Amino acid sequence: MAAVEYAKGLEGVIAAESSICRIDGQNGKLYYMGYPIRQLVELCSFEEVTYLLLYGELPTREQLAIFERKMRTSRPIGAPIQSMIREFPRDSHPMELLQAVVSYLSGYVEHRIQHDAHCNCRITLHQVSQLATVVAALHRFRNGQEYVAPRDNLSHGANFLYMLHGDEPSELEGRIMDDCLTLHAEHSFNASTFTARVVASTLSTCYCSISAAIGALYGTLHGGANEKVMDMVDQIGDVANVDAWVNKALDEKRKIMGMGHRVYKAKDPRAIVVESYLEKLSTEKGDSRYYDMLKRIETVFRERMEEKGKPIYPNVDFFSGAVYRLLGIPSALFTPVFAIARAPGWLAHILEQRSDNRIFRPKALYVGHQERDVAPIEQRR
Repeated sequence: MAAVEYAKGLEGVIAAESSICRIDGQNGKLYYMGYPIRQLVELCSFEEVTYLLLYGELPTREQLAIFERKMRTSRPIGAPIQSMIREFPRDSHPMELLQAVVSYLSGYVEHRIQHDAHCNCRITLHQVSQLATVVAALHRFRNGQEYVAPRDNLSHGANFLYMLHGDEPSELEGRIMDDCLTLHAEHSFNASTFTARVVASTLSTCYCSISAAIGALYGTLHGGANEKVMDMVDQIGDVANVDAWVNKALDEKRKIMGMGHRVYKAKDPRAIVVESYLEKLSTEKGDSRYYDMLKRIETVFRERMEEKGKPIYPNVDFFSGAVYRLLGIPSALFTPVFAIARAPGWLAHILEQRSDNRIFRPKALYVGHQERDVAPIEQRR
């Protein structure tokens, strides 16, 4: 058989057009709908960015007021959802619950997809608004605490921390949480987003698409990298141990978690922002151990890599886990928080896919037997 070229994992293959997200990996730039991520973080709330992703433009003051009210009044979860969360197997991973809850929520809305190329996902907003409530409720139920109803006078990030802990966060904590959601809201055709688009291309519901995306995010090669960074930090234990630990790990050709990115060839622009938040939060809380350790890990690692002519930089996961820990978020919730943030991006891609849909149907390069005869069962060995 003649050799056939193909891209394993679809690497480098353009699967569709999109106007949602642009990544300039060579120069470390990220844009949502043409807006630089740094400007969006500095000037917009997560709710504004959600509106941008769903409608293609930033809202006016009047549009934002209407959208905020809809998004915030959609936050509460009813008694049946709370019961499902309470009764979900205790030893299961929160991502398994999150995937199941999205499917459960689907039963509470009227879908128009059978009659219209666009469903009413922009109207219900359950997938965006209620994921945070579900994650916070799960955490509290598993710790023997009662459900904390969401408030409609807090940003999405601040409200999540309030529902999680039962106390209103500081202004800095609320702002940092909200901005971290913005930083993770969208990142082009990653595995979970592509999964959402594939399911959407069949004209299944947006709930099914997002449930599938959550399943993809649950995989260890996609979500959870910041949790592994914190496992590394806990293993090192102290800044005084960093040099020896990193050098030993590199000599043994072990991966340093949170360093390098598949797309970015410069420092991840999100990492720059999150690093600054970690420094500010460390100062406010009088606890710089994570910041000091991560900065020393970065320095030692980069020195070793530059000796080999391989400049490798931190990605957003390198610093975000430490930020979440200082915000009182347990490691088991890091990937669910990723899902909370990414829901608007998934939904934006679902809607874009449906606007000019063609079902995904790639080919496979067959490498198995060409043709065989079936032997009777008594002759098989």
